[in-house]
Amino acid sequence: MRRYDPVLEEIADYVVESSLESERAYQTARVALMDALACALMALRSPECTKLLGPIVPGSIIPCGVRVPGTSFVLDPVQGAFAITALIRWLDYNDTFLAREWGHPSDNFGAILAVADYLSQARRRWGEPPLTVSEVLTAAIKAYEIQGVLSLENSLNRRGFDHVHFVKVASTAVAAHLLGGDREAVLSALSHAFLDGAALRTYRHFPNTGPRKSWAAADAASRAVRLAFLALAGEPGYPTALSAPTWGFEAVILGGEPLKLAQKLGSFVMENVLFKVSYPAEFHGQTAVEAALQLHPCVRDKLGQISRIVIETQESAMRIINKPGPFTNPADRDHSLQYMTAVALLYGELRYEHYEEPIASDPRIAELIATMEVRENPQFSRDYLDPQKRSIANALQIFFRDGTATERVVVEYPLGHPTRRAEALPQLREKFRAALLSVYPARKAERVYRLIAEDPALMGMSVDHLLAELAFP
Repeated sequence: MRRYDPVLEEIADYVVESSLESERAYQTARVALMDALACALMALRSPECTKLLGPIVPGSIIPCGVRVPGTSFVLDPVQGAFAITALIRWLDYNDTFLAREWGHPSDNFGAILAVADYLSQARRRWGEPPLTVSEVLTAAIKAYEIQGVLSLENSLNRRGFDHVHFVKVASTAVAAHLLGGDREAVLSALSHAFLDGAALRTYRHFPNTGPRKSWAAADAASRAVRLAFLALAGEPGYPTALSAPTWGFEAVILGGEPLKLAQKLGSFVMENVLFKVSYPAEFHGQTAVEAALQLHPCVRDKLGQISRIVIETQESAMRIINKPGPFTNPADRDHSLQYMTAVALLYGELRYEHYEEPIASDPRIAELIATMEVRENPQFSRDYLDPQKRSIANALQIFFRDGTATERVVVEYPLGHPTRRAEALPQLREKFRAALLSVYPARKAERVYRLIAEDPALMGMSVDHLLAELAFP
């Protein structure tokens, strides 16, 4: 039997054979599930998202179908993964992991929940026990780890490719294993995920920024489930999908650079994931928003006197969210460092509604952006990549026409960073409670809140019962 590329074998061995012992990882994974569901439920208010959620063929009846939280949809696992991930990702409010590549590891929950719900129902029909929430969280920890460790040393964005490729890889591996795949099946599925190649980042950047960036991860998650089913059906793998000269992933996508796993796979990424607590905005700008909110009381009555606004940021933010406009849609605005900072200075808050009309046409936003100077702070860039710090710093200072200035406000670690986890947790719970109340009647919302946020019995609950509880009506 031909040996697979070492990276593929290491990932497959981790998924199939490793046991996880970290209590902190499981505690964080439960918070991550809660937060992903909060994001999904809040996205149900966005018609541009909900129009994408139904079955491919209207009226389809799917045995053991996947329930989409907050809706009455019952879908096949591939489309279920798409729908759940689209909801989780839509508002740019779900968790984040930043390194040389960046991404949103909770994107993987769409594939995991879809496969687990389908499989639990199918196993009941076969007289076998369903999967539990604990098994879902184990799969999530492993998916987070695969995506995040690949992100540590492998930058797709520098070559014009999108980070959701690593979502596809991670979800493919854990989905194949959840479906009962052995090591060979997981290897086959992984090789196909890499053979797919990576999507272009065109839809994330001016002048083409658009809503596809909000369903790109959904596309990756659904493709992952499809590849997992193909592998379980016996589709052979391609052992040198990465390293094949001329035609392999490394030659074509990475310009000949080897794909690296920067460290041994364990539970590091889940333990260090970043939560978006207060602001639905691209994570590299979260600390700029915090700084702007601190300065809001100093400037709200002096907006017409501002001569210059200086934002210091990291190199990654310079590359992906340094966008002064023009803006064509909400997807454009929530990836602009200048726009989110201006809104926070003007309104003293930042909600998704601020990216939409009529607020988007407030002329004061453009006036403030016109005064902004965005520049890289080299120390911020070093600290961003420093494994001992992993800060996401921004600094903000405002200068007035009379020669005075505000203090220079520096925020190194955003709320939701591991160093501020205890501070963030109560607000994450309130984020979840508010999301539940936006969809369900109050009594049901409180029941689901207590189950997911507080009940020790959640870990042993069957996944199909959890998804049934989340369905609506």
